[in-house]
Amino acid sequence: MSLKAQLEAIIYAAETPITLEQITALVKDSVVAEGVSDDAEIKSHVRSALAELVGSYDSADHGIEIREVAGGYRMSTKPEQHEVVRSFAKSLKPPIRLSLPALETLAVIAYKQPVTVPEINDIRGVDSGGVIGTLLDRKLITTGGRKQVIGRPILYKTTKEFLMRFGLKDVNELPSMEEFEKLVAESFQAELIPAENAATEAPSAPTPAESIVSETIQSESSDDPVQEEQKAG
Repeated sequence: MSLKAQLEAIIYAAETPITLEQITALVKDSVVAEGVSDDAEIKSHVRSALAELVGSYDSADHGIEIREVAGGYRMSTKPEQHEVVRSFAKSLKPPIRLSLPALETLAVIAYKQPVTVPEINDIRGVDSGGVIGTLLDRKLITTGGRKQVIGRPILYKTTKEFLMRFGLKDVNELPSMEEFEKLVAESFQAELIPAENAATEAPSAPTPAESIVSETIQSESSDDPVQEEQKAG
């Protein structure tokens, strides 16, 4: 991979402006492999490649640019494209807001599909009927026929909407259960405590306005009727 391609990927992936020093540390091995060994020369080599990369985005054919912001580099849309980007942002679907019980249920369905409510209940250890309704309303799951056993319970599976929301090509791209649990822990660490506090102060269901908070799935504790009954007890 070329040095400029590496720089482009790093700047694109960075959530905050990334400094020349940080970039240099990340690509140092690649630059050394090109025969540059002196630290000052390595930094100069990276700075030169960065300048070329920044210049390549100056073309009118690009809708984004690489700018120096707060001592670092970051990608952003060009000012002349702000209106079309704003229109696109307004057209996006509202964010998903799910409780932790709903997320647990969705995970069971994703990994065990097609699966029935009794089977989900056995895995979770609580009644998941109310949560199933939430997931159906959000179009994250759908019915998939009936299981050929006594009572012929309905089978549930994930939908195309589920794949789109989670950025998956198909269910084969789902991470292992261990990886999934780790991702959930990382994603919800910042959300869980405030959500729990809010649930304690106001246990009622969220309003539509409250649901439009972020493009991530957020935790709260009021979607699962079983948990509400346990609190009341």
